[in-house]
Amino acid sequence: MDVALFDYKLPPELIAQYPLPERDSSRLLRLQRFGQGFTDARFSELVDYLEPGDLLVLNNTRVFPARLHGYKATGGRVEAFLVRLAGDKSTACETGSVWHALFKSSKRVRSGQKIDFGSGLEGEVLSPSGPETGLLSLTSKSGSSVTGLIEKLGQMPLPPYIKRQPDGDDSRAYQTVFADAAASGAVAAPTAGLHFTEAVFSALEQKGVDRAFITLHVGPGTFAPVRCEKVEDHRIHSEYFQIPAATLKKLYDLKNSNGRLIAVGSTVTRTLEYYAATGRTAGMCDLFIYPGFKFNMVDALLTNFHLPASTLMMLVSAFAGHETIMAAYRRAIELGYRFFSYGDAMLIEP
Repeated sequence: MDVALFDYKLPPELIAQYPLPERDSSRLLRLQRFGQGFTDARFSELVDYLEPGDLLVLNNTRVFPARLHGYKATGGRVEAFLVRLAGDKSTACETGSVWHALFKSSKRVRSGQKIDFGSGLEGEVLSPSGPETGLLSLTSKSGSSVTGLIEKLGQMPLPPYIKRQPDGDDSRAYQTVFADAAASGAVAAPTAGLHFTEAVFSALEQKGVDRAFITLHVGPGTFAPVRCEKVEDHRIHSEYFQIPAATLKKLYDLKNSNGRLIAVGSTVTRTLEYYAATGRTAGMCDLFIYPGFKFNMVDALLTNFHLPASTLMMLVSAFAGHETIMAAYRRAIELGYRFFSYGDAMLIEP
């Protein structure tokens, strides 16, 4: 299957550079799987399109300020993009931790090189990044915790298509209202969840729509281009996930009801379908979904508009049908929908 089938032309002015003042004021394009009918709506009206007994599953991962800026001993600037902890949380302590990281500097960093990030946070390059991530040891020399210093010094990791520096508003806007501080670890937001507000949740609850949470720490690979010509040749990135017992119970109860499972975003879709295929409730998820995939759990999908020729375009095409998705994107462009992370949403119904 050719990657080019999932490409499309997007006017640059439709790439949302800033969030809307109100999360739930975004537009919502409704469509049915393998259909050709489209309805224009608002996200605040989501409650009108769901039914009592439906179950929304959301990704409660928290985006942390993963970009650190520092200086080598020579004075050269270095950016370290923290991807994830090396090992699990038990390997980290308040005064030190080791991270998988990507480095950016005028001259390639070397193993053993020290980096001063300020406020007593010191880094040592254990291995430079190349095609894969490198390793960076972080140590606190100030008595403050490494985690606290990352939160203080780090910059929110806005996607590369947002052509500006992060500002104070992004710390709030590029985070779902249900992000769990105990589930911190994403370097990109689960963007379908950005539209939700407490008012939307309240309306859904009053209607009898339940919700549950999974955690999948979105990695930088979500923005990685597909460089091969054939879809089947692409190797997708892997990301840590966990499905708690409370969610497993709700999934089990849903099987014995007439309710529908609505996945909020591609991360939830991949997590649930990976669980259906493997039975695993935690670990690294590397499920690549593209047309021909058989869905076993997800009935409906709430998602944003995705990058051309990306793995996410392939996922939504697998769920709704390639022709349906390409027609929906053409309509969204014609009507001036806002695209990507801070953009509008799409509800793909059964």
